[in-house]
Amino acid sequence: MSEDQKIVVFQSGSEEYAFPIEHVMSIEKVTTINPIPHLPAYVRGMVDIRNELVPVLDFEQILYGSPAKVEDARIIVIQTEGLFSFGVMVKEAKEIIDILKDQIKQVSLLAYSQTKYFTGIVHLEDRLITFVDADILVQSLGGMKEIEAYLEETVKV
Repeated sequence: MSEDQKIVVFQSGSEEYAFPIEHVMSIEKVTTINPIPHLPAYVRGMVDIRNELVPVLDFEQILYGSPAKVEDARIIVIQTEGLFSFGVMVKEAKEIIDILKDQIKQVSLLAYSQTKYFTGIVHLEDRLITFVDADILVQSLGGMKEIEAYLEETVKV
């Protein structure tokens, strides 16, 4: 018997992606993002979410090289295994759905070194949803280790 898994489906560009729900802390409307100079282009800046400073990554910038439009965008706040929180700005947070774990298919293109954070694809009727591993995403982006270290230091103060 296959096990159910809940996923948060979101849109970036014209494609659908998903994070496993156990990594999603909240979904927020985009408010004021405070830009920080000299950060990588994919980091939009920092936001204060429930008295916690959270870096915001622009998923469209990461995937397509162009910044997302802020109006109507959402921030999906993710908790990584290292207890590091970050926001992912997406075009639209669409829904939370249940899938069976055996519906997640591995595709050889997912092994490409530039997109290691894509860990599988779910094919549902007329939809393809690409799985994103938040931990691998953070580890694969240049500059994120420094941002994580900075945030850990500010928490200690």
